[in-house]
Amino acid sequence: MKKLFLLILFLCPLFPLWGNVSPKPEMEFSFVYQTAEQPAINPQLSEQLQCQDNQCIESKPLGIYGLQRLYCKKDACFSIAYDYAHFQKLIITFADGTQKQSNIFAAPGTLRAHFTVYVQDNGLTVTLADTKTDNRSWARKDAWISLLIILVLELMAAMAYLSYRGKSFTVLYSVAVANLITTAISWLLLVKYVNETAFLWVFCLLAETLLVRLMNPRKISLKDAFMLSIATNVTSYSLGMILSFMLAPLIF
Repeated sequence: MKKLFLLILFLCPLFPLWGNVSPKPEMEFSFVYQTAEQPAINPQLSEQLQCQDNQCIESKPLGIYGLQRLYCKKDACFSIAYDYAHFQKLIITFADGTQKQSNIFAAPGTLRAHFTVYVQDNGLTVTLADTKTDNRSWARKDAWISLLIILVLELMAAMAYLSYRGKSFTVLYSVAVANLITTAISWLLLVKYVNETAFLWVFCLLAETLLVRLMNPRKISLKDAFMLSIATNVTSYSLGMILSFMLAPLIF
């Protein structure tokens, strides 16, 4: 039974690896009205387009795909995507029935970016904001749910691996601590400078290996710590894809 479980565990890379519950590319949009009226945004009729060229000749809606979507409140929007196209465009419908389109703007080179949307009489102008991205995104409901899912999946995978290898379950505390540390660094720091979730996955894999080994020098070898890290990270990143699709309607 243990061997069968581990076989399933290590076949997890066959799932779409990067569609998971880790930090994903995000865009935040703050709206600045330059019009006499300031109608609220109609979230149901607003959309973000993915453009394949700088003229947006070929485009498709960002749409709703698991966690991927444009989410709007009355006066602000943010979007999450598994992967953004090189160019973007906003089509925003307001509560008064008017619909405005933005200029075509380039997707940023980081996982998280903040844009200012100027609402004008004849359209929208989107510019990359000079201010830093809002770090409070870690406090959103999806961030905490993601952390909980990652912890549960990784601890379950760690228990299976430690049982298979005959190692002490006291190592589990270090798996949880290492996960919290790498998740915090990924969400709060690295997302400002990288644009690939693959980099974050490799960082978590190696960092958690070293942390688990350092916290358990007499209980687990570096090789076992590395294999344990592979088991936990592959599990959370692959099974997280399935869970993100199931939980997306509850998160947003």
